[in-house]
Amino acid sequence: MLIENNLKYCRENLEMTQEEMGYVLGVTKGTVANWENGNDSIPLRQIVKICNQYNISIDFLLGLTRDNEQYCKIPKLDKVIIGKRIKLLREKLNYTQTQFSKECDVAQSTLSLYETGKRLVNTLTLQIICKKFNKSADEILGRRK
Repeated sequence: MLIENNLKYCRENLEMTQEEMGYVLGVTKGTVANWENGNDSIPLRQIVKICNQYNISIDFLLGLTRDNEQYCKIPKLDKVIIGKRIKLLREKLNYTQTQFSKECDVAQSTLSLYETGKRLVNTLTLQIICKKFNKSADEILGRRK
């Protein structure tokens, strides 16, 4: 997964230490190190915070594109709207929840929670959806200008 490399690349481009990035994000240096080493996954809210703060494309950070295009900032992740976008994508592809959940390696009950806005999609599932169906995470999360 490219996310670890891209996070480190972005942090180093900003000339920040792991400790400094951790301070900005409200986490420890060890947490940032675990993200960069792939020992822990970065919560989606932290990804959005990093991308908003430093004008980084979520697609770039997730390794979905090599371009770091500028997008508008997201003041707050709206899990209901994000869920509706995921459901709309699934319906456009003519997939049932069962088919889509299998493609995305997530339980159907979890997909249902995402689609109804009862749970925010996690980073790995969002990345899988975007890669499998050639979609933009920035677009699904509402960051497109």
